[in-house]
Amino acid sequence: MKVPPPPILEELLRFYEENWRSEGYESPEEEANYKAYGRKLLTAFWEIHGRDFQMPLAVEKLFYIDIGGVKLRGFIDRVDKMESGALSIVDYKTNKELFTIDYLEKDLQLTLYQLAAEQLWQLPVAKLTLYHMRSNTPISCPGRGQLQLNDAKELVLDVADKINEQIFPATENDYCPCDFPEYCPYYRHLYIGETAETALEETPPPISGEQVERYVSIQAQIKALQEELEVLRQEIIDYCKAEEVNRVYGPENQITYQLAEMTGFNEDDVRALLEPENLWERVIGFDQSRLKQLLNDEAVARDIRDRIKSLRQVISTSQRLLVKKRQDEDKEV
Repeated sequence: MKVPPPPILEELLRFYEENWRSEGYESPEEEANYKAYGRKLLTAFWEIHGRDFQMPLAVEKLFYIDIGGVKLRGFIDRVDKMESGALSIVDYKTNKELFTIDYLEKDLQLTLYQLAAEQLWQLPVAKLTLYHMRSNTPISCPGRGQLQLNDAKELVLDVADKINEQIFPATENDYCPCDFPEYCPYYRHLYIGETAETALEETPPPISGEQVERYVSIQAQIKALQEELEVLRQEIIDYCKAEEVNRVYGPENQITYQLAEMTGFNEDDVRALLEPENLWERVIGFDQSRLKQLLNDEAVARDIRDRIKSLRQVISTSQRLLVKKRQDEDKEV
């Protein structure tokens, strides 16, 4: 079938003007800025994709799918049929930040779109794309595997169960607060009057703004003291190392410098020893607790256990300062 030509830019922008909605903006200036920005995005998109225009299989496709008795409804921005016969799904986004591959591969929305498309067209989805409109950058990955699709189905069923049980845990995201902050545990405090009477005597007294600021102030002081403490700690350690002393004294207290060693086993060395004895499976994954059990197992030949113990080595060191009160007779006179 012959692919029709794309609309000319003037036609696209005219359609944009005729279908623009003015609701939801805080001021005429804000609306004008967003409208101009939208026109800029559309123009850039047309200039990039006008020359390789292809007819999609569907746009803004309404879908209903059934997952274990739970009905889901939504719209898929775009579905293409690839030369292989498989489907490609594109979701257009206007987020400020560009998406990462990790975000793309875990995006639940695309996973649900794949479930819907495969039910609707009875064809596999081979490609999933998030299209970043602000930079005209598509980020793509292969379709989801069966394990990830099954996990999404289980999540849908779990959320549906919580809705039926009226369990609605609050989750913060970049779009908070919503239109109902007075009901949200993250924002409700702003709507609770500090002089409001409590319903029960056991209810704790309200938290004032002064208490919040006092907490933040003390936290900042603690941070400053911790930074000062770390500077003093390093100065004492540097002095002890330079002067080769293990203890320094003040009028009331003494501080002992210690170099603590953490010992353990090298996995390759232990494996080389245990595999010929058919004992490596006993500590598979190099589980230190299992290795300890093996060392205490008298059924294992003593020479094997001794050879394992001989492999123990220092794997890390740490510098410690131990504080202690000076005894009266040790104090400086």
